[in-house]
Amino acid sequence: MLTRESASWYQPSAWERSEGSPVSLGPTWVPAGEGYNFALFSRHATSVTLLIYGADDFVTPIYRHHLDPRRNKTHHVWHCWVPAAAIPGGRYYAYRVDGPRAPEEGHRFDSTKIVLDPYAPEVFFPPDYSREAAMRPGPNDGRAPLGVLPRREPRYDWEGDVRPHHTHDLIVYELHVRGFTARANSGVAPEERGTFIGLIRKIPYLLELGVTAVELLPVHQFDPQEGNYWGYMTLNFFAPHNGYAVHDPHREFRDMVKAMHAAGIEVWLDVVYNHTSEGDERGPAYCYRLIDNRVYYLLTPDRRQYINASGCGNTLRCADPAVRTLIVDSLTTWIQSMHVDGFRFDLASILARNEDGTINHEDPALIHEISMLAQRHGVRLIAEAWDISAYLLGRAFPGMTWRQWNGKFRDDVRAFVKGDPGKIGDLMCRLYGSDDLFPDTLADAYRPTQSVNFITSHDGFCLYDLVSYNRKHNLANGHENTDGADQNFSWNCGWEGDEHVPPEVLALRRRQARNLFTLLMLANGTPMFVAGDEFLNTQRGNNNPYNQDNEITWLDWDLLERNRDMFRFVKTLIAFRKAHPSIHRSRFWRDDVHWYGVNGPPDTSYNSHAVAYCLRGVSVGDCDLYVMINGYWKDLVFAIQEQSPGGWWRVIDTARPSPDDIREPGREVQVCQPYYVVGARSVVVLRSRTTQEMLLSLSEPRM
Repeated sequence: MLTRESASWYQPSAWERSEGSPVSLGPTWVPAGEGYNFALFSRHATSVTLLIYGADDFVTPIYRHHLDPRRNKTHHVWHCWVPAAAIPGGRYYAYRVDGPRAPEEGHRFDSTKIVLDPYAPEVFFPPDYSREAAMRPGPNDGRAPLGVLPRREPRYDWEGDVRPHHTHDLIVYELHVRGFTARANSGVAPEERGTFIGLIRKIPYLLELGVTAVELLPVHQFDPQEGNYWGYMTLNFFAPHNGYAVHDPHREFRDMVKAMHAAGIEVWLDVVYNHTSEGDERGPAYCYRLIDNRVYYLLTPDRRQYINASGCGNTLRCADPAVRTLIVDSLTTWIQSMHVDGFRFDLASILARNEDGTINHEDPALIHEISMLAQRHGVRLIAEAWDISAYLLGRAFPGMTWRQWNGKFRDDVRAFVKGDPGKIGDLMCRLYGSDDLFPDTLADAYRPTQSVNFITSHDGFCLYDLVSYNRKHNLANGHENTDGADQNFSWNCGWEGDEHVPPEVLALRRRQARNLFTLLMLANGTPMFVAGDEFLNTQRGNNNPYNQDNEITWLDWDLLERNRDMFRFVKTLIAFRKAHPSIHRSRFWRDDVHWYGVNGPPDTSYNSHAVAYCLRGVSVGDCDLYVMINGYWKDLVFAIQEQSPGGWWRVIDTARPSPDDIREPGREVQVCQPYYVVGARSVVVLRSRTTQEMLLSLSEPRM
């Protein structure tokens, strides 16, 4: 099969040099033939014309090739061959595609429009580019995005690159490429702020924090005039967003991945294969709509409008073979050419929708194909297992081995820490690994690692705002955004916002933040948190800043210095988790965990706010942990209901001020009483001493 990765050795036949080849959609530079192969899928087009542009004139092509369906079409693929000698100075390309103009049949062809190839390896926006021109009738020559011709340079040198793969020490850090280093106080050079290179400069910080995987918000090319800062309105699934590069997005992304790998950090991408930036019937027409609207999108029964399961105007028709091929080809490119280690699929329930929009609960072809691709290449798959109308979290999601963002973990832990009643049973289940969602049975045999546990993400309040605001404050630039994913689980600790906050409220907020982080790191499963939470970054109460490319969303690195105590707590807590493989296991805790109440068995009644447990670690070569959790607004005296041969030693007490809130290894404090006073709204973690530690203590000289 002819692919971009194999084109260097491919020998085109005489026929292919005359007519082109249908294999490998998109443009391909073939050195052996000194030419380009172009291939475009369209099931319903009646005419396709290839346009090649030079470096300066984006209105008048230097080369046109009207594809003859008798020579340049195989089944539904239009293709042609263009010798390099025929296009001296060629830099960019696009198409004109014609076909039925019949919205009542689902067709929206428009031969007056310049069409971007969905497989373009890079996207160029001319100086006169206009999103508005793509939204209204009529030509948009010189104002449309163009594909960049494939490069003829040697392939990227990946020599020495080794993909890391973490197990019990997996710590996922969700970040936005631009927002991470956009501020002047990020410590990154001005020209590198908000870029892939800017992330390279921050690798020492990530290592100090203890991160072992970064999950990047979408880096696929999106429309710079669309106003979506997050990047969830994808224009092209093959090109890295050129706004995140200093000069060369492909090379700089690869440099970033290679540097992350050298530091032992996995790179995951948040990908949006459920909708595109073209929106509904009122939106711009760039490519998919103009190439074959009926193939690419789910349409209402009358075919005039778009099914909107994404909440963003349209929904990709993921059951169609052409769309499945597009998605798998995109993933393959990012795996093979960019060395990405994992993918988080936004609104992944859409990937399971049939061609009529209903859900296939058994074996959707696309999810099966993605699963097989991941198995072959050893990459991780993570699903946001819901969309606007389908909630498939847990065993309902048909990707049996996929990890899943656990929205129930977020909601239940937030509710418990806030002080809501009736949450003890839910908290126990979440800490255990959410076996209600991922059943630990002979028939199912799910693993707790499949639960991606999180308290915060890009969607909703960040950690500080979660404990500082009761309501959203999303009015910015005269526009109020819709709600994010908080569902009334925030609590301001008695004072709204940051103006004139009483000291006791500030102290409680920090304690609540420590409580949330501690429960996240104590839970079995894969932990994830959002960048900046470790030093209490704020978005000023905006819980849905998808369109805020400004200091609301850019990390404020001054807060790292102001909140060094919180940063120390988080990095020490991460190190504690990584040092204790008994917490995050490949299987559930099963008989190694014993649950307790304040003084006796666990109390799961409606008005209970406290629970304790002992986690034995001998089966995984670890020490034992004893955890006491008080969600009540008064101090409680917990009986320590299990014994340890070497005694219990306090590691964490979130009620204590820094640096006594968490102790580094070797500085733990021995607990001599058979009880512990757990402060109001706090978490205490004790650890036993291993046999080796006890032997070492006996051999120490005594004064």
